[in-house]
Amino acid sequence: MKKYLYGAILVVLGIVIAFPLFSMTYYTMVRTSTPHFCASCHEIQPAYNDWKVSTHTNNARGVVVDCMDCHLPAPHDTFNFFFAKTWHGAKDVYAHFTEGPEGYDRAKNRAAAYRNIKNDQCQKCHRNILYIPAKRGAMLAHRSVLYPRPGYDKQCTDCHRNLVHVRRPFYSYLQCSQQ
Repeated sequence: MKKYLYGAILVVLGIVIAFPLFSMTYYTMVRTSTPHFCASCHEIQPAYNDWKVSTHTNNARGVVVDCMDCHLPAPHDTFNFFFAKTWHGAKDVYAHFTEGPEGYDRAKNRAAAYRNIKNDQCQKCHRNILYIPAKRGAMLAHRSVLYPRPGYDKQCTDCHRNLVHVRRPFYSYLQCSQQ
């Protein structure tokens, strides 16, 4: 009987400790996964301003693509998402305090971000990219990315580089096509 009581106490103690710890971790992840949080760092502010006027924010369907949708793995892959988010956050905080705004090379960081965005990140939202009846060239280009020949590695960002983080003096607006 004493053995069962000891086990029950350990289970209750584990729940009492784990639940608040998990809740705080989840709350922190949710609060730090917004574009407004990303923009709180002044080095990221220009990227945030570019995002606000892009078609990933302004479109007829009302879909808003947040920073983490492109720059982090899908949240349902919890371990990779948590690891990537923690790594990017720690790296950005380190750069913020060691390099400062004058050491932040936007062009270099932009190029690195485009290299690191995998096709799977784009295809989380853009799934049906092979059926574009009015644009045969786009269909063929997408087919060559989805079904590459050996040695032919092409990223979505090779062609679609200037969609989001580009300085614009105006709001770019994407209208839905009438089909």
